Amino acid sequence: MSSKEIFSEENIKKNVLPLFNIIGGQVSQIKFKNTEKQRAVYKVIYYDKAYCLKKVYFSKEDLLFVYSALEWLYRNGINVPRFLPSADKKRYVLWGGMLFVLTDWLQGEKCDYDNLEHIIKCSTNLGKMHRISKNFTPIHGSTLREGYGNIYTSYNKHFNDLLSIYNKSEKYNDKFSKIYADNFSDNFILSKRAVEIASLIDHSKLTKSLCHMDYVNKNILIKGDIVSVIDFDKCRMDYVSHDISYFLRRILKRNNSKWSLEIAISSINLYLEENSLNLNDYLYTISYLSFPQKYWKISRDYYKNRDKCNKESFTLLLNDAVERDDLQINFLNDFLDYIENKFKIKLPG
Repeated sequence: MSSKEIFSEENIKKNVLPLFNIIGGQVSQIKFKNTEKQRAVYKVIYYDKAYCLKKVYFSKEDLLFVYSALEWLYRNGINVPRFLPSADKKRYVLWGGMLFVLTDWLQGEKCDYDNLEHIIKCSTNLGKMHRISKNFTPIHGSTLREGYGNIYTSYNKHFNDLLSIYNKSEKYNDKFSKIYADNFSDNFILSKRAVEIASLIDHSKLTKSLCHMDYVNKNILIKGDIVSVIDFDKCRMDYVSHDISYFLRRILKRNNSKWSLEIAISSINLYLEENSLNLNDYLYTISYLSFPQKYWKISRDYYKNRDKCNKESFTLLLNDAVERDDLQINFLNDFLDYIENKFKIKLPG
């Protein structure tokens, strides 16, 4: 049986839903990715209720960590989906060697980054999530998911990648290479400063908590004053500034936001209403926001696959990535000034 047949709505309805005591109902496939980390998501309507059925792409031990995280957050006032019990009273089912979980279908509209009220609610909610999860511990039998990567080590390596890629760009007389070279100066400034700032971070003093690791608009639903957070597949213990930075970068790099310092500071101040941040947390955040992630990743992937990739598509992606470099540099300088004023310090460089 092919993957398409295995994950067909009819097959899921026939073989998986009865394991959750759901006989019949309507099944609609929402997402299917037939990759190494195979994923499938379905919306299930049973009588007058809606559910979300997900095929899990990680181990049972990882699943127990996610279950623990959701229960912890729910019991501390965060609106998240909860794993519903199966027919045999577990929080998952095993069918065909695959794990499936069922949750209620949470209602709300996807967070709109152009809606200031949405950003306010999301920022405050993230602060609350981190505050109540500092002492989170998963249940027995779970994988202990931890991040705590060294941002200096990572960005220093990426910085050297960019230098190496620049040498490659000089060998080729194609459109992509010209765009890369023409915009290298600004991105060199951004990446070099990101590394310099990261070198100042005392990682032992960074604030830690349970982190979502994909806290972006597609995973944040808003209905009135209720903020619901979904898709905790990537959650782990990590530095709160990693979660904050990932959230902010998605907002700031957009055309309508244009690396607005006001939006960044306002979001952080709203976060601070729920959770505290120290100097090292701020340094992590500005280092993360400074590094030209898309410029690095697109160019790395291009030269790694140059002989077989769609060159025109990569060129369009690179053009988009460098479009607001000047705004990002201005943001970096203004944010550094803000940090210096806030903490009454003078940063080197």
